[in-house]
Amino acid sequence: MRSRPAAMIFILLTALIDIIGIGLIIPVLPGLVKELAGSEVAGARTIGLLTAAYAVMQFIFAPILGALSDRFGRRPVLLFALTGMGLDYLLLAYAPDLTWLFIGRILAGITGASLTVANAYIADVSPPEQRAKNFGLLGATFGVGFILGPALGGLLGEYGLRVPFLVAAALTGLNVLYGLFVLPESLPASARGKAMQRSDLNPLLPLKALGEYPILRSLALTFVLLGLAGQVIFSTWVLYTEKVLSWTPGQNGLALAFFGLLTAGVQGGLIGPFIARFGDRRTIMTGLVASILEFLVLSVARNGALLYTSLVVGALGGLANPAIQGLISRQVSESEQGRVQGAITSLNSLVAVVGPVLATTVYAAGLSRGFPGAAYLMAALFSVAGTLLILGVLRGIPGTGRVEAGA
Repeated sequence: MRSRPAAMIFILLTALIDIIGIGLIIPVLPGLVKELAGSEVAGARTIGLLTAAYAVMQFIFAPILGALSDRFGRRPVLLFALTGMGLDYLLLAYAPDLTWLFIGRILAGITGASLTVANAYIADVSPPEQRAKNFGLLGATFGVGFILGPALGGLLGEYGLRVPFLVAAALTGLNVLYGLFVLPESLPASARGKAMQRSDLNPLLPLKALGEYPILRSLALTFVLLGLAGQVIFSTWVLYTEKVLSWTPGQNGLALAFFGLLTAGVQGGLIGPFIARFGDRRTIMTGLVASILEFLVLSVARNGALLYTSLVVGALGGLANPAIQGLISRQVSESEQGRVQGAITSLNSLVAVVGPVLATTVYAAGLSRGFPGAAYLMAALFSVAGTLLILGVLRGIPGTGRVEAGA
């Protein structure tokens, strides 16, 4: 396979525009939901249900859209996904009540295959020896999008809660036109698969791979616990800062962009040297301890200084998951990598269904009792449980210590 740099540029630009659009609405969606729900507590519970509805649809339809891209090509499926996302933004911008918000999020979940198709596109246009590097470029592109999107969305939100949705819809519309007239197809007709099979429609099928490796079950459970903890921040951050600190969308956008910048630095520049210096075990434990501290600080934070301190500590928590995922990849053969990574993706999707509902329910319950940090305390407990679980796993895996120079 020959490398196709032009096609890589095309898909990276598409991904960047797409993720900026998603990031635009992060600082303002909770405010819009609270406005339509009528109260802080009702708004918190509704946000969890909205997020879960999106995740359920994505979990069900991701394998279908992936199979369709194998059968009919990446470009038409990507254009379909982007069009659905653009319609979702318009529905959110003009939604008169919560029913229309749910319709929009369900539509976005059904068509939300842009990352899946982008990954397949990169595999199509990259020779095997360059795929890791090109997937890294895609990850970096998403990181840049998540820095720019929330910052811009927060600033636009100062002019009205619905303004960022309109801008996101416009950006997505431009992305559709870009894909329609510029983006080339990456999968030639000769390489396309057969007609879809029933197994292609089963989102639970990838999970069977974990049952074949006993050690992976414990590592996977750790992923679930850490994922549930992480969902607390995704689901309640804006609710918490608006209620406790009276932050505006602009302040939230800047804070989220700051966190995105820190995370990009840790994920892009620190993980490799840290593992080389201290080994998998210490890298994982450093990340897990940092996550526990982050949630404990958040549970009692009542000023901006503590909130920003939690973001700095939380960025170091990003050391854990990549190290765990790398550890998982070394427990299976090369021929099983795809199945196992697919199983992890399915687990993450299931966590994204349960996590937001649990997080916002606990947040609302704590808020009604005068303790808005209750959900973060729960997240700290999830992180402690994950840490204790993986400690036992690491003791049984050789070669998780420091990697010596030249090894």
